Amino acid sequence: QVTLVESGGGLAQPGQSLRISCALSERTLDLRFMGWFRQAPEKEREFVAAINWNGGHTYYSESVKGRFTISRDKVKKIVSLEMANLEPGDTATYYCGGSTSILSTIREHRHYKYWGQGTQVTVSP
Repeated sequence: QVTLVESGGGLAQPGQSLRISCALSERTLDLRFMGWFRQAPEKEREFVAAINWNGGHTYYSESVKGRFTISRDKVKKIVSLEMANLEPGDTATYYCGGSTSILSTIREHRHYKYWGQGTQVTVSP
């Protein structure tokens, strides 16, 4: 069973940067995409970014495009999200997920098979 463990996050001021990472316990042959989602209190879990595990192609939500960068290290089995120019609206618990599904489903959290426990990101003056 694959487990995902997030690290990083914390408190930042608007305009600052933070990096969060997700370590996979093992590689599975059926893993196709790794994604980051976030969930603010009383809101739905929303897609942030995803990366094709083998090819490295990246995908972003419109709200973070140009500010966030997702990357992966296949050898270390780590996926990272570099968040720049943070805004108060980025405040949420961030979750990494592993998907074995197809490209058209990467923005839907219900299609992700593996999940981490979440890490808090707070952006406040």
